[in-house]
Amino acid sequence: MLYPELFKQLESVRWNMDKDIPWGQFDASRLSEEQAQTVKMNAITEWAALPATEMFLRDNRDDSDFSAFMSVWFFEEQKHSLVLMEYLRRFRPDLVPTEAELHEVRFEFDPAPALETLMLHFCGEIRLNHWYRRAAEWHDEPVIKAIYETLARDEARHGGAYLRYMKRALQKFGDEAKAAFAKVGVLMASARRTAQALHPTNLHVNERLFPRDTIQSRLPDPEWLEAWLDKQIQFDAVWENKVVERILHNLSLLMERSFESVQELNRFRKEMTQKLAATAAAASAAGGPPGTQPA
Repeated sequence: MLYPELFKQLESVRWNMDKDIPWGQFDASRLSEEQAQTVKMNAITEWAALPATEMFLRDNRDDSDFSAFMSVWFFEEQKHSLVLMEYLRRFRPDLVPTEAELHEVRFEFDPAPALETLMLHFCGEIRLNHWYRRAAEWHDEPVIKAIYETLARDEARHGGAYLRYMKRALQKFGDEAKAAFAKVGVLMASARRTAQALHPTNLHVNERLFPRDTIQSRLPDPEWLEAWLDKQIQFDAVWENKVVERILHNLSLLMERSFESVQELNRFRKEMTQKLAATAAAASAAGGPPGTQPA
């Protein structure tokens, strides 16, 4: 099991909200109104770890190890929301999210393949790490800069934990896991080709609630994310390339095969898809269940 070791690793570097955040360095003159508004939106977005955890537990009922790890991930992600709200409570109490605003982002996600969801959130952690690093550079106020730097490090560690479970999945599911990871990897590394930011909180997850079935669509300002990325923290092509490079680098290590571009990863995805189809066809011809080899 990975959970016991991951628990110890994450606990050893866990920060304390009272002692490790430099609250005394706050400088009101360096916090603009638009910056303060983005803190509120991020606080609500981080609250979405609640429905994400409910989804993970539902779709991984056969995996107690990963489900137990959710206790750590959920705690630390909700802590992100809490520290951003604490910042507002101390310095901009008029912007503290209401319970109704927080509850609005708690809704049921449609069931999805567990392997694809795992890869999706791995990529999401990489992307959020880079978003928060850029946010820390954009902000002028010392305390919120320190908070975003702290959150960015957490997201990087969470990505590393998800990667451990992805390695385990390759051992258990082989080509099925490779195909799932490559499929989502191509999607998440192709943000420059899409009109919206590719992150779990900005993807449609409940067909019945469409179009209000993304986390971002249920925020007080549904348009804030694109403005935050494009106009405020200016998450440009240089930063987007950093995300793509990290995704491709980690998948290269995971698959033991070099991916220098999304196109190479997509070719690998097609190979895996064809291989799985051939295996299923062979098993069907032999009268066995999919995934088995003919005698």
